[in-house]
Amino acid sequence: MTKLYIGNLPYSTTEDDLKSLFADYGAVLSATLITDRDSGRSKGFGFVELEDDAKALESITALDKSVMGDRTIFVSVARPREERPQGGGFGGGSRGGGGGFDRRGGGGGGDRRGGGRDDRRGGGGGGWDRN
Repeated sequence: MTKLYIGNLPYSTTEDDLKSLFADYGAVLSATLITDRDSGRSKGFGFVELEDDAKALESITALDKSVMGDRTIFVSVARPREERPQGGGFGGGSRGGGGGFDRRGGGGGGDRRGGGRDDRRGGGGGGWDRN
């Protein structure tokens, strides 16, 4: 079984269109279009799994850089999916530096609350001091 990457697809392409395109090259085990999580709109690429490895390589030779709709598509063997770190979407880490928002001056911490005398979040950096 070989998984293929198909890129630069017309946005109007359906999964059935992908199945039809690759049907001449053996049994299509799956055809998946990648869509935007929020809008549901196609991102213009997808994956097809073919049962026969030799036929999959044949389909790459035949279909890579061919025209589908008004676009030149790209077909290649899919790379393994990279593992992404789990957790919230906004990475952590210290954001030191920057001036504080504290009238006492000094100590700008890493967040909007600014520096305080016991702020351990990060960087120094000047605040402003009216004294």
